[in-house]
Amino acid sequence: MTSLDAQLPEHPLQRFFRSRRARPTFEWERHQLRDVLVIDHPQCQAVFSRQGAQLLHFQPQGQKPWLWCAAQWPQVGAIRGGVPVCWPWYGRHPGESGWPTHGWGRLLDWKLIDSSESEKGVSLHWRLQLWDWQVDLHAELGQGMELRLSTRHEDSEPCHFSHALHAYWRIGDVAEVALEGLDGAQGYDELSRQVCQQHGELRVAGGCQRVFEHAGALQLQDPTWQRRLNIDTGDSANTVVWHPGNRPLLGCVAARPQALCAWKPLRLPATPSACNRASRCNSNCRPAWRGDLRVTQSVTNCMPMRSVGTIVKTAVIAEKALF
Repeated sequence: MTSLDAQLPEHPLQRFFRSRRARPTFEWERHQLRDVLVIDHPQCQAVFSRQGAQLLHFQPQGQKPWLWCAAQWPQVGAIRGGVPVCWPWYGRHPGESGWPTHGWGRLLDWKLIDSSESEKGVSLHWRLQLWDWQVDLHAELGQGMELRLSTRHEDSEPCHFSHALHAYWRIGDVAEVALEGLDGAQGYDELSRQVCQQHGELRVAGGCQRVFEHAGALQLQDPTWQRRLNIDTGDSANTVVWHPGNRPLLGCVAARPQALCAWKPLRLPATPSACNRASRCNSNCRPAWRGDLRVTQSVTNCMPMRSVGTIVKTAVIAEKALF
C-alpha cells in the first residue's frame, strides 16, 4: 500500500457489503436519515437513495468504485456525490432566486416503479410526478452503467426547463488524469472570463471551470487505476469541465480530494478535484412535450487495480425554453 492509498478512505457506502450474510439483490436500508436501496448482484454492487433517485455508489465486479460520495450528508437537503438528478432546472432558477439550486428533483422522494435482474445486471425504473410534469429515470447497471432521464410536460403555459445528470466520477489521482475528445473545441473559461480553445488532451491543474462547444464522446484516462472511462452522453452541444482546485467541499474527508467531472450539459463538483462534462440544448415546448437525457459509462483497458481513491465527475445536462 502506498502513502496515497493510506490517505484515501474506502467509499463510505461500501459498508453495506462487508457482512458475510447472504443479501438479496435488492434490499432497503436506512442511512443518515434517508431510505437507500442496496443492490448486490454478481455483476455489480450499487446504492440508490429514494431521495432524488440518486445513484450514490456503483462498483462493477472486479473494479474500483466509479462514483464518489460524501461521507457526511446534511440532515435536510441535497446529498453531494453519486449522480444527482438536476431537474427541472440546472443551476440557479432564471426567474426565482429563492428556489433551490438545481431544482426539486434531487430533494424529493421518487417512487421505484420497477426493479429486475438478469445475468447481465440489474434494471431500475424511478418516477417523480410534480404538477403537470412527469420525469422517469431508467438505470441499467452491470459491467457498465447507463442512466436515461425522460421528462414529459403536459402544461401549455410557457416555462423555462433544463435538466442534468450531474455525476461525480471517482479517479485514482487527478494530477495524472487526462480528458480526451476536446481537441480543437472552442470554449469559455468562467474563471478568467476569456474565450479559450483546447489543444490536445485536457489536464486539470488548480481550479478549472470551462464550457466547450462540443458534442460527442469523451475518454477519461486514469493511469493510476490503469483504466479508461468512456463517457457517452448522446447528442449534446456543450461540454463543461469543472475542478474546484484547493477549495474545500462539503462532506470531503481528505484534505485535497481527487475528482474529475465531465457531463451533459453543465458543470460538476467532487472531492476537491473534479472535472465535469455537460451538454445543453434549446428548443420550444408544446403540450405533451418530451425530453430525454442519457449518460453511458464503460471501462476499457482494465488492469489489476491498486487501492487508491479519487473522484471524477461526469454530468449530462440539457436546457430548454418551453413556449
